[in-house]
Amino acid sequence: MCDTCGCGDTNHVTIRKPIQEHDHHSDPTDQQEHGHTTINLEQDILSENNRLAERNRGYFEAKEWFVINLVSSPGSGKTTLLEQTIPLLQGTLSVGVIEGDQQTMRDAARIEQTGAAVVQINTGTGCHLDAQMVRNAVNELDLQSPSLVFIENVGNLICPALFDLGEAHKVVIISVTEGDDKPYKYPTMFAAADICIINKTDLCPHVDFDLEKCMEAARSVNHHLKFFPLSAKTGEGLEDWLEWLKMPR
Repeated sequence: MCDTCGCGDTNHVTIRKPIQEHDHHSDPTDQQEHGHTTINLEQDILSENNRLAERNRGYFEAKEWFVINLVSSPGSGKTTLLEQTIPLLQGTLSVGVIEGDQQTMRDAARIEQTGAAVVQINTGTGCHLDAQMVRNAVNELDLQSPSLVFIENVGNLICPALFDLGEAHKVVIISVTEGDDKPYKYPTMFAAADICIINKTDLCPHVDFDLEKCMEAARSVNHHLKFFPLSAKTGEGLEDWLEWLKMPR
């Protein structure tokens, strides 16, 4: 049970590499209730997670893996962004992906088509990845050094903000269809992130979204944020994102 939010039984987490049968479903566990000691349990769990995250960070540094944690609401375009980004990095960077979803291998199957190494984590009823899940998954990744590793977290703008995975950067992605006041509604995530990608900019003429207001809202909770407005569908703005990924570390 995730005692920080009561989201599910982490004993039922499964880690898989893509296989021919991509639509295999594992049975979700029933949601369980937590007691009256949630605050103390939350502190204990986050403390243990942070300890494991530091171990992950040291492991990644030793392997020369540049690890990015992609976080967003469901449907913001994380997987599409990776599908467009990875082929454009071929020949310059070795890339691996850890996919986080409650169920199915669908996103891992899509990433597999790009040629990147990919491992799927199915969290059952869990609403986020944690440091132990990631460490178990990286053991299944066969990557050279140096490499770029994307962690596509479970679609959720709340719990993933609390869990350090050992990543170098947390990248929050929002789409223009979500509204330009999103950073005000979910300030913890934007405060935890280093990078903010504003996706689906090709839809700006068709939705009520003000790019400047969105960036102003995000800066109000984190003035260090770096922004990449782009469209993963059309490719507009991808150049700046790719340039940042390729920067010497």
